Amino acid sequence: MEIKILGPGCPKCKTLEKATREVVEKEGIQATITKVEDIMKIMEYGIMHTPGLVVDGKVIFSGRVPSNKELTELLSTKQ
Repeated sequence: MEIKILGPGCPKCKTLEKATREVVEKEGIQATITKVEDIMKIMEYGIMHTPGLVVDGKVIFSGRVPSNKELTELLSTKQ
């Protein structure tokens, strides 16, 4: 699984990255996590608000930080 965190480095973006890494580790999900901070690359995904979460090339959500429970459910179903 390829996970991308979209965001320029704001506090919410950092929170999403940290939470995603924690969930992946805790659940034993095989994933590569990268942070995309280049605004032009972020715009290519068509999101208007950061942070954004992209899994295997598909935008899962943007503009908010989900709870760890929601994040676990989202990532577990994508395995």
